[in-house]
Order: sequence, then C-alpha cells, then structure tokens
Amino acid sequence: MKSAVSSEAPESRAPRHAPRVVLISTYDLGRQPFGLASPAAWLRRAGASVVCCDLAVDPLDEVAAGSADAVAFFLPMHTATRLAAPVIARVRALNPRAPLSAYGLYAAMNAGALRALGVEACFSGEFERGLTEWAMGLAGRGPDARAHDGVSLERLAFLAPDREGLPALDRYARLDPGDGSLLTVGYTESSRGCKHLCRHCPVVPIYGGRFRVVPRAIVLDDVRRQVEAGARHVTFGDPDFWNGIGHAIPLVRALHAEFPALTYDVTIKIEHLLAHREQLATLRETGCRFVTSAVESVDDRVLERLEKGHTRADFVEVVRLFREESLILHPTFVAFTPWISRAGYAELLETIAELGLIEHVAPVQLGIRLLIPPGSRLLELPEARALAQPLDPVLLCHPWRHPEPRVDALCGRVQSMVAEASGRGEARGVVFDRAYALAVEASGERVRPLAAAARAPHRPPVPFLTEPWYC
Repeated sequence: MKSAVSSEAPESRAPRHAPRVVLISTYDLGRQPFGLASPAAWLRRAGASVVCCDLAVDPLDEVAAGSADAVAFFLPMHTATRLAAPVIARVRALNPRAPLSAYGLYAAMNAGALRALGVEACFSGEFERGLTEWAMGLAGRGPDARAHDGVSLERLAFLAPDREGLPALDRYARLDPGDGSLLTVGYTESSRGCKHLCRHCPVVPIYGGRFRVVPRAIVLDDVRRQVEAGARHVTFGDPDFWNGIGHAIPLVRALHAEFPALTYDVTIKIEHLLAHREQLATLRETGCRFVTSAVESVDDRVLERLEKGHTRADFVEVVRLFREESLILHPTFVAFTPWISRAGYAELLETIAELGLIEHVAPVQLGIRLLIPPGSRLLELPEARALAQPLDPVLLCHPWRHPEPRVDALCGRVQSMVAEASGRGEARGVVFDRAYALAVEASGERVRPLAAAARAPHRPPVPFLTEPWYC
C-alpha cells in the first residue's frame, strides 16, 4: 500500500533514546550494498545509531545484533532472500526482544514466508521512509510500526547513500578488463523500477510499470565518494538505465567530464538499444565498458510469452550495432522455460556461437531456469498456471516441471556442470563447449562443429565483472 505521509526526509533530531539499528545484507552480487548505504543515511539523519553487516564478506556481528533495538534485512533478490532465513533464526536466538523487518524488492512479495520466520514488517519499492519511521517508532516516536508496511511508490527526496562502516570496495567483485589487471568497482543507482511489464521480471509485481529517477547531483555525489574510496569502474544497477534516457545521457556526460578515466557498465533493454541507437556512440565516448541486456531467449514464441518487447531479429541487429560501435554486449538468458525443447536449447547455444558471443556470456547464464515468484505476471498465462505448483515457503517460488522430463534432466546436468566448472575457475569457452556437448547429447545427435565466428582471434578481450549478474 502507499504511504500517505509527505515526501520530505525525516529531520535530524536527538531522541530520548536513539534506537540501535542493525542492517543486514546476505548477498548482493558481489557489490558493496547500496541497500545498506541508502537506508543508513536516512536512519542516521533521523538520529538512529546504525551498524551495517554485509554477510557476503564478513561474519554476522553478533554483539551488535544481540544488543540492537531493531534489525532489518535487505532482500534485493531471490538468492538473498533464501539466504536470509537461517540468519533471521540466528538473530532471533541472539536477541528475542528485537523487532525484525525486511526491505527491498523481494520483501513485500515474500511477506507471508517472512512473517512465519518472525519478521513483523516488510517494505518494498521506495522503502527508506517506511523503514526509518518503523525503526524510530520503536523508540516511542513516529507512527505505529505497521502503518507503512507493504509497497510504497511515493516520490522520495533522496539522500546521498552513507557508506560509513561498510567493507572496503576492494573486498568486492572487480572488473577484469582482460589484460591481467583487476579494477576496483563501485556501485550506484540512478533510477528505480521500470516502465515495462515483462511477465517474468520481479520488478513488475512491485513497481507495476512505474519508475523513479534519482537526482543527478545525488548520483554524482555517491560516485564521487566511491572514487575517493578507490573505485575505478562503476556499475549502475538500474533495472533499465535507459528507462529515462533524458536523465541517463546527461548523467554519463557529466560523469565523464568529472572523471575522464572512470569506466562504467549499465543494463539496457534490447528495444531501448534499438530505439535510441543514435546514443550508442555516447556510451562508448563516455567510458561504458559493457552493456548487460536481458535477451532471455532466441525463440520468438518464448519472447512473446514473456512480453520482452523484442524479437530474435532485434537481438541480432543489436549485436551488429554494437560491433559497429566497438561496444561490448553481455546478453543474459533464461535458458530453461516450460516452452523450450532439448533441440531449442542446443539452438540457443548455436546462436550464441554464431554471433561470436561465447566469451560475452557468463557460464551461470547457460543454466538459468525460469523462476515464478509470488505475484508473478507469468501466472496470467493459462499454461503457466497449469504447470505451477503451490507457493513453496522454503523455495519462495511456485515450482514447476517441464512437460518433457528430459528437458529438466538436461537443465540439472548443465547447472551441475557449470557449478563445478566455475568452482574450478575454468574458462568460459571450456564451460560453453561442455554445455553444448550436453545439449547435443540430450537431443540424440552427434556434436557438430560450432561456427568459426565463435572464437574469432582478432577480437579484443571481453571485460567482465568477477561476480556475474543474474536474477
């Protein structure tokens, strides 16, 4: 539900008892969590004492958790939410009296499961105000803790994130430019939500086609502080950086003017890359090292079901445009859906090879299986409803089985192979070849040679983050 309060940030004050608040992140794709830094700024401005714990790099601060007046869990993705369950149990054991809340994209959609674990309030969308008022209300100030529980899409007066107390940037994922060096990476967000309604996207149940822009000055201030802390590359974590292209282009121009040596990466939809192809040169000129785009499939029937807004031909055209502009595309995929066949999976890999994109695709993308979270628009499709099982409170999704069991078996083999190979640090090309061999074997055919373009030796190395993006 929407908050009815004003959009001004809580004023700084000296409460009779400043609540001690612990913010916990379990996993955020190998980056310093924006979702700890942003609410920390709000809470500290309101007078709270804040401790941030990022369990991806540090153990739980049991002293802080045991003495906290409130503990809040940042849940930006499915993996983070599942990892949070045992931590919630641990915090409850350490501090039975402390109220618990959860916030982030996956908080409200999993409210039922989280409440069963002892979480009393969940905040999604523009969560900072609700979370702050909940925490300050525990000290006898402000509204009832549950008054703003749910989804808020109010227009906030954003504050610059406060990264005090967070682990150093060099403890997180790095940029591998392909020349043997590793660059320290910062992370920020210039917008939230998304204009689009892709059926499988977890942003849609929360934002419903709306998005919010973070003022340029706030974004630049956040980047400036991270550059001072050692960042040489910045990831923009917007669900789609070109949702508001009139905001995005002046932002990267200003960024490049202030930090000419700083590079960055962004996520942009295929349809936006085509619609605004005249701005591809701007990306290159302002230091964009690569663009991530959720291609999802090369089967137009699947793309139509997902309402992705692009076709296979559109994807191929974007690959061509990127080559012309000397830009790097990192396509991501939902490789296994209820509508793909064993031959269709092999065709996906063959297309990646034919387009010369083997090194552009992180191995984890070869085994991604469609997730149906609570509230997903996929459940609007009769065939998806027929396959989806009841919501699993542990898996936090609607499990489904492929109509052809051998496709699920292939998915399992690919996922296991990718996990083992990645654990050994094997090269992307080696992992890809193994996935292709599994795909062809499952199709009952002989392994065919892949296109010569797959490993064109004249192309420069493909830069990538050492922690791959996935949902």
